[in-house]
Amino acid sequence: MEHAKYRQNLPQLRDTPLLTDGGIETTLIFHDGFELPLFAAFTLLDTENGRAALHRYYDSYIQVALKQHVGFILDTPTWRASEVWGSALGYDGAALDRINRAAVEMLFGLRTAFEGSEPFVVSGNIGPKGDGYVASELMVARDAADYHEPQVHTFASAGADMISAITMTHVGEAVGIARACARHSVPLALSFTLETDGCLPSGQPLGDAIREVDADPSSRPAYYMINCAHPDHFRGVLRPDADWTKRIRGLRANASRKSHAELDAADTLDRGHPLKLAHDYAGLLPLLPNLKVFGGCCGTDHRHIDEIARTCIPEPVS
Repeated sequence: MEHAKYRQNLPQLRDTPLLTDGGIETTLIFHDGFELPLFAAFTLLDTENGRAALHRYYDSYIQVALKQHVGFILDTPTWRASEVWGSALGYDGAALDRINRAAVEMLFGLRTAFEGSEPFVVSGNIGPKGDGYVASELMVARDAADYHEPQVHTFASAGADMISAITMTHVGEAVGIARACARHSVPLALSFTLETDGCLPSGQPLGDAIREVDADPSSRPAYYMINCAHPDHFRGVLRPDADWTKRIRGLRANASRKSHAELDAADTLDRGHPLKLAHDYAGLLPLLPNLKVFGGCCGTDHRHIDEIARTCIPEPVS
């Protein structure tokens, strides 16, 4: 537990802006030429070449954070490292525990090597049991808590500062993950996938989803994020004075304005334009008064995050 440096005092819950990474899977596939079966980046931890690629990936973002004098959230490459996906790739429970711990240890090493005066937070990344774009299997909270418990337990016992649950498509699974995190006293950043209409893939409005999760007596995420949608898709649903909007502290938007169906069908990467995306982020700042975590999703890489940092985060006062 000595590694859980920020678990009781996450800097992004104060006034500290942090960067995080972009689309790890799209970067590894389209830029680095890796084949990722089932979009699973965690398998790279099991080869020397794969580990080297992951180090290069994180280093590209770390250099941006150091240059911009901003802290960073190091998210493990474990979005697919849970039972259903792991089993399909030949990883049983013991192998998944090993790989999730290895991912956390790798990020501890990067923090030790690069953290200076700005905080480097280590986060265990959890993905959905099903598709991150489609709410095809609506889980109830109890079943979701049971399913995600092993990965949450591993991250908690490995000493991760927090957990990030990315690409959540419906409330039942989100509540289940939040309950598992609360059981292990690990702060959770809960991120919802949004469609072009600003609603979850389940059809539920974003504000209703956040309020429903917050109303669960057994859980309360540290904060919420929006992921896997372009700012044009959800700008119109944000209400800066609403209680739920103030709970959003992180943004991991897509570079592309395409729908999820269009992205799924594409065989080339739409990386948009980094500076234009940065300006889109800046346009959201008045609508998201507590936005502190700036990252990306599909199609984004360190160049997007560099422009977002330049555009959205004030220069530190010397």
